[in-house]
Amino acid sequence: MQPIHNRQSQITQLESQILAGKELTREQALALTEAPLEELCQAADRIRKAFCQNTFDICAIINGKSGKCPENCKYCAQSAHYATKTEEYPLLSGEEMLKGALCNQEAGVLRFSVVTSGRRLTDKETERVCENFRLLNENTRLSLCASHGLLSLEQYKRLKAAGVERIHNNLETSRRFFPQICTTHTYDDKINAIKAAQEAGLSVCSGGILGMGETWEDRIDLALELRELHILSIPINILNPIPGTPLERLKPLKLPEIRRITAIYRMLHPGAAIRMAGGRGQLPDKGRSVFSSGANAAISGPMLTTSGISMEEDLRILEDLGYTPGLLAPCKND
Repeated sequence: MQPIHNRQSQITQLESQILAGKELTREQALALTEAPLEELCQAADRIRKAFCQNTFDICAIINGKSGKCPENCKYCAQSAHYATKTEEYPLLSGEEMLKGALCNQEAGVLRFSVVTSGRRLTDKETERVCENFRLLNENTRLSLCASHGLLSLEQYKRLKAAGVERIHNNLETSRRFFPQICTTHTYDDKINAIKAAQEAGLSVCSGGILGMGETWEDRIDLALELRELHILSIPINILNPIPGTPLERLKPLKLPEIRRITAIYRMLHPGAAIRMAGGRGQLPDKGRSVFSSGANAAISGPMLTTSGISMEEDLRILEDLGYTPGLLAPCKND
């Protein structure tokens, strides 16, 4: 670790390294956890602009099937293992999904994702959601995404044929910390599902939930795992402790720590969409300062089981910051 008086020049050196196309090492990323915050965030924002310009990738999600999940993820309100007040319902009809998609399209959303609870869809459910995606594809201009758990290669191929472009599957945390969060499936189950989606020709959106008791090393290791998997869209969720879950008593992360996480993730993934997701509504500025610290994407509107930020409010924030809503293509470091 360099002395405090040298840390600003250290950030400048690492910024130059990244702009030259060289990746940060684990040790360099860990050093940034103690670097001056404002200098770090400013550097991350410059890197974001250099690689991705001012395009901001905004999306919305719909809870296509809620509750009764057999997995025991400790953060999740939809797990059948915990007593929460989450609404439970089976797979939505195509008409219900289309209604939600059209409403979001009218509001200005460009990406739309259907998310379902459970370890994975059955083959029968897969066929139903494929029918629904075909309906959405025929009646909207939206880029379609899907989050349906640990599917097989064949199931991913069927989703792609139905018009899905991207699969969402969060790794959640580091390999080391994952068993402290979930024991009903493994880290390798996650990675194998991601690789199957990529083999099927789908892009992948994968990130994690921060504030579950993990260390800075865990956060960096998650980012490095995502880099190894060539992930182009990285959701950063901030834990919103849900009553009835094992993590209900954890205190939410404060804004400065969230800004630091975002800036370091930008420096490790200079060309990615760093997407603020669940928990953003807890922030006093609704994420405005995070969008000046390296983030260039977000989920707008309601989350799965918690409230979010309206598209109207998000568009005002983006206009103030000089962003233009659009779909981020793979940037030049990918």
